[in-house]
Amino acid sequence: GSLLPNDRLHKIKYTLPARQRSLLSEYPLVYSGALMITVHHLNNSRSQRILWLLEELGLPYEIKRYQRDPKTNLAPPELKAINPLGKSPVIEDGSLVLIESAAIIDYLIRRHGQGRLQPDPATATYDKYVQWLHFAEGSAMLPLMLNLYVGRLGEAGAPLHPRIESEVANYLGYLNDVLADTQYLVGDELSGADIQMSFIGEIAKAQGKLQAYPNLAAWVQRFQARPAYRKAVEQGGEYAFAK
Repeated sequence: GSLLPNDRLHKIKYTLPARQRSLLSEYPLVYSGALMITVHHLNNSRSQRILWLLEELGLPYEIKRYQRDPKTNLAPPELKAINPLGKSPVIEDGSLVLIESAAIIDYLIRRHGQGRLQPDPATATYDKYVQWLHFAEGSAMLPLMLNLYVGRLGEAGAPLHPRIESEVANYLGYLNDVLADTQYLVGDELSGADIQMSFIGEIAKAQGKLQAYPNLAAWVQRFQARPAYRKAVEQGGEYAFAK
């Protein structure tokens, strides 16, 4: 789309939050009306990290909210209207409908990030960045989810606990070692890798697993203190893992 005339840019600029005002001059196309991302957001879910990413990037977005069933904790059937799987996150950007957290994070940064929140694609650091985008759901989440679900089985699940605990320790220990000498996963600046991996740290914290992993605990505390993270929680509503 074409850029807004200067008078309209001026009017929009002073109705935006300070962070978005500061970005307006540098990235005016974002505010031309050609971009308005819709996030289909389920409370207490992975979609919270998409809101966080959008706040970090200063991109305009709207939220379509869905509430979990208080008895089953499942997403409402209405979510299937946009995603037949009934899962969140989902974004709409124009005619594009996109699911899967890593794909959404990659898309938003690549299409709308203007080079922010990712390393230079020509570097080896970028390859590590991509690794973390896949690692979150491809490796680290499984033992944490097994710990959650098997724990609900009571004594029937007892034989599985040693193996699950071993795998949880394996992955959390690995992350703790990576974070020993760096503020974030691919250096001392936040990237999309941290946003994608954040849910791992938050679930581990909620399960009481971080006491033995001080670097991992410090990383969670660090990213949860970021203004964009706090703003995303305000926008998204109920999110038990922000505590």
